[in-house]
Amino acid sequence: MSTLALALRDSSTMLRRNLLHARRYPSLTLNLLLTPIMLLLLFVYIFGDTMSAGIGGGRPDRSAYVAFVVPGLLLMTIGSTVVGTAVSVCNDMTEGIIARFRTMAIHRGSVIIGHVIGSVLQSVISVVLVGAVAVAIGFRSTDATLWEWLAAFGLLALFATALTWIAVGMGLISPNAEAAGNNAMPLILLPLLSSTFVPIDAMPGWFQPIARYQPFTPAIETLRGLLLGTEIGANGWLAIAWCLALTVLGYLWSTKRFNHDPR
Repeated sequence: MSTLALALRDSSTMLRRNLLHARRYPSLTLNLLLTPIMLLLLFVYIFGDTMSAGIGGGRPDRSAYVAFVVPGLLLMTIGSTVVGTAVSVCNDMTEGIIARFRTMAIHRGSVIIGHVIGSVLQSVISVVLVGAVAVAIGFRSTDATLWEWLAAFGLLALFATALTWIAVGMGLISPNAEAAGNNAMPLILLPLLSSTFVPIDAMPGWFQPIARYQPFTPAIETLRGLLLGTEIGANGWLAIAWCLALTVLGYLWSTKRFNHDPR
């Protein structure tokens, strides 16, 4: 069997293993999924009128605020979901199963690849679920074309891949599951420091560079442009650049750590 065929076979086996784990122990994924859903309901139904009035020049419009906040929360959903990936990878490394895999005739990288593909699939499913909740409470994107919907989906999948590789690296450097969850927590906190809930121009001047020059903000603005017809500008290229850079960084970091980790 060729190296490529061996890698594909073993990676698909590891993917099935991770999906079975997710199905048998769904509590972690569900707990992480609740965070963006609760924030969506909180900011729409509790703070929606106040936030929309501040953005809209004093006129409350909850439906407009739903449209504004949903793109950012979809990306926050990805950040929440991949925290579970960091914990899962750490568990594999610390509970001895990786040592067992290394004694078997399987492709070395298939373990990580299975985690990455499984996490991206879980992220996509989580985004669909949060999107369904958003539609149920009033989110609409009537002006987006089919190509814009496909581009939005592609951006979400690319962003999920990038964050997953970073989460895998975080899981590999963590001594236990609790540390893995804590190390990956910035993937949930960064969206709170972006343009998810308010425009950057409405933030204090000293804080605007922090919100502007991070990976979530250009991705959020691009997603808003695709789904709501707002101006995208250079955010599209910046979002893609961030995704590619994080993917390469996470891949190199994760593979190096996995190949040299003695656990």
